[in-house]
Amino acid sequence: MESVKALKWRYATKKFDAAKILPDDKVKILKKSFNLTATSYGLQPLKLVVVQNKELQQKLMDASYGQNQVGTASHVLVICIEKEVGKAFIENYFKYVKDIRNTPDDILHPFRESLIGDFENKPVDEVRVWATHQAYLVLGTLLTVCAVEEIDSCPMEGFEPSKYDEILGLDEHNLKSVLALPVGYRSQDDFFAELKKVRRPLEETIIEY
Repeated sequence: MESVKALKWRYATKKFDAAKILPDDKVKILKKSFNLTATSYGLQPLKLVVVQNKELQQKLMDASYGQNQVGTASHVLVICIEKEVGKAFIENYFKYVKDIRNTPDDILHPFRESLIGDFENKPVDEVRVWATHQAYLVLGTLLTVCAVEEIDSCPMEGFEPSKYDEILGLDEHNLKSVLALPVGYRSQDDFFAELKKVRRPLEETIIEY
């Protein structure tokens, strides 16, 4: 029940304590959690940009419709998708599989070629939608880990991706921003921290056979 208790503790933080900074070990946990998240085929078509530069955070806040969580958080995690997931990207993934697991080529080859063919036949926009779905998987993992580690967070779609991309120079990395997650520690005067969580009753959200 400790995990349930942690999920009850978390909330979408509206006001961070700007004076409190996450220690390096907590940031490292978030980075590792990002990297360990399940993704379709295990391809990880994502990268995480970790922003702690306060000047950059202010610029990102302006591109987030002025939401002050972005400017006052200890760190802002920006979840990005790869613009292209093609033959080279997939071959690189299978190189990791071979190096780490020492899987024989005769086993890897059919799966690798099937994936390459599948992705080469998909329109770019369809691949980006698929990659964005993986970003939401990552967001769910990070929110849960934040709760367990007692790190406050606020998941955000409400920002201008094109401006984030420009501010962070994401075009140079062939990336597009899709989600933001300011993290840190709640302010003691955040009114929302003490409100009871509102959820539909279990009997309305669970179907059992």
